[in-house]
Amino acid sequence: QVQLVESGGGLVQAGGSLRLSCAASGLTFSTYDMGWFRQAPGKERAFVAAISRMGTNTYYSDSLKGRFTISRDNAKNTVYLQMNSLKPEDTAVYYCAATRAGVRTRTSEYAYWGQGTQVTVSS
Repeated sequence: QVQLVESGGGLVQAGGSLRLSCAASGLTFSTYDMGWFRQAPGKERAFVAAISRMGTNTYYSDSLKGRFTISRDNAKNTVYLQMNSLKPEDTAVYYCAATRAGVRTRTSEYAYWGQGTQVTVSS
């Protein structure tokens, strides 16, 4: 079955960096577009970034552009999210997701989800 497993979350001070990874199995990774979302306590799951199946196209939430970078390594079946200049408001559970619908921003357009990794940014 399809599995998406996120890792790399943790506790970091404001201004610091983290790199999240999402390892995929049970699917032909290079035929899926991938996305990152996040969900803060009491809030809806929100789009962060997405990347096309060959990595040629990326798209970011306007509020995060310039601080976060999405990338992928199809040889390793892994998608990454590099997060720099982290702020306390970036605190959330971060999820990766897979779709064949293209570079998408809505949760309903993704077929598979990981279990999430917690990112906590202290002030």
